[in-house]
Amino acid sequence: MILLIVTVLIIGSLLIATEKYTNINKAAVAIFVGTLGWILYVCFGADFVMGQHAVDYATFLGGAESSSADVKQFIAYNVFLKYVGKASEIVLFLLATMVIVEILQNNGCFDFISQLLRTRSSQRMLWTLSVVTFLISANLDNLTTTVMMLTIMHDVVIRQRQRVLLGCAIVISANCGGALTVIGDPSGIVLWNMGAVTASNFSASMALPCLIAWLVPIFWIGRQLPTRIETQWIVLPYRGDDTRLNVWQRVVMLFVGIGGLWFIPTFHSITKLSPFLGALCVLCVLWIVNEIVNRKLMNTDEMIQRRVPRVLQYGVIQMMLFVLGIMLIVGFVRETGVAAYMAQLVDRYMSNLLVLGFFTQMLSSVLDNFMSLMTMVSLRDVADSVQATVYAQNGAFWKMMAYASAVGGNILCIGSITGLALMKMERIPLGWYFRNVGLVAFAAATVGLVAMYIMLM
Repeated sequence: MILLIVTVLIIGSLLIATEKYTNINKAAVAIFVGTLGWILYVCFGADFVMGQHAVDYATFLGGAESSSADVKQFIAYNVFLKYVGKASEIVLFLLATMVIVEILQNNGCFDFISQLLRTRSSQRMLWTLSVVTFLISANLDNLTTTVMMLTIMHDVVIRQRQRVLLGCAIVISANCGGALTVIGDPSGIVLWNMGAVTASNFSASMALPCLIAWLVPIFWIGRQLPTRIETQWIVLPYRGDDTRLNVWQRVVMLFVGIGGLWFIPTFHSITKLSPFLGALCVLCVLWIVNEIVNRKLMNTDEMIQRRVPRVLQYGVIQMMLFVLGIMLIVGFVRETGVAAYMAQLVDRYMSNLLVLGFFTQMLSSVLDNFMSLMTMVSLRDVADSVQATVYAQNGAFWKMMAYASAVGGNILCIGSITGLALMKMERIPLGWYFRNVGLVAFAAATVGLVAMYIMLM
């Protein structure tokens, strides 16, 4: 049975890593593997339940004789739903941030970015795109930020090679910026939800390594760009009757949306409730503000066709399904004992945290960065003992794995959803990306990993 589960995991991982070549969506693969894993778990449920939850199952029976139906009911309500709840926290958080981005985008709150790109200087455009992407992705989901910035850049820059280089800078900035905070990437959200890290401590530890992994490749990309960028005249998008907000109204909405997301860590610290509840609260407030400032437009019969928000929504829905699938996979891997066996192998052959971090970085360059992190995280629990400080809350293990998995996605485009979005939009060959950007991104990521190891150990 364990051999069968491992085989399913290997095949699923290969399909996820080769999505570009198989054209099979990784979200579909993750959902299928997660579903199949739990079906296999139920088929041999009695053995797994007695091995992992013997005491809880005896309490559940209350002295009654065990039956196949009892085992399945126990798994459904006492084992399976626990992992569904954990996955739902991440998915609902992503859903809330997705709608926040769509509301802000539809009301022109990000139109200032297009105005900042009124230049033909390649260096100014490169650093404007990179800094804005880095800052936005640290506060919003990095995929939505990437797609939005790629769309804005695509409409401005004429030559394809220049768009490709600037697109690479956007992806690297989004991945590094998303890794900086607990709300900028699904990986950080998972670690935050499970109590492995706290928001302020996590950002403080990630700051220097993320800056190294971000700045070095951006400087390198800047050397490959010509002095002048060929651009077309930047015109603000026509939004028809969708919005006629003035500048101060857009600023208020941007403040409510972004400022509310900044408040979520404080909300979680005060109430101890799941962060997704804070994100939903911010969404509701922004929604109300949106209806107030657009009250004269609520009865409009015809609304403008909006391309960017639909792209954002489609991409994030895929990411939410992918996250859900990976969380289900992690659940049955832990419950079947495969994770414990893998942890023993890691302790035997990769006990050094720096070596493990480098392995995770390389794994995430070909496998998805979120799946790479969850593979490592599934091996450990948050420990409270003094002897296990590396695995305690804010321990070095969690931060090293989060950083390594995030920046590993910069080495090859196939290692992150943001990179795949770039490859689909600009049709970048994998070999070209690795030669021109990936090698430098690998070197910078490794230097940042070593710097983090020295800081934390």
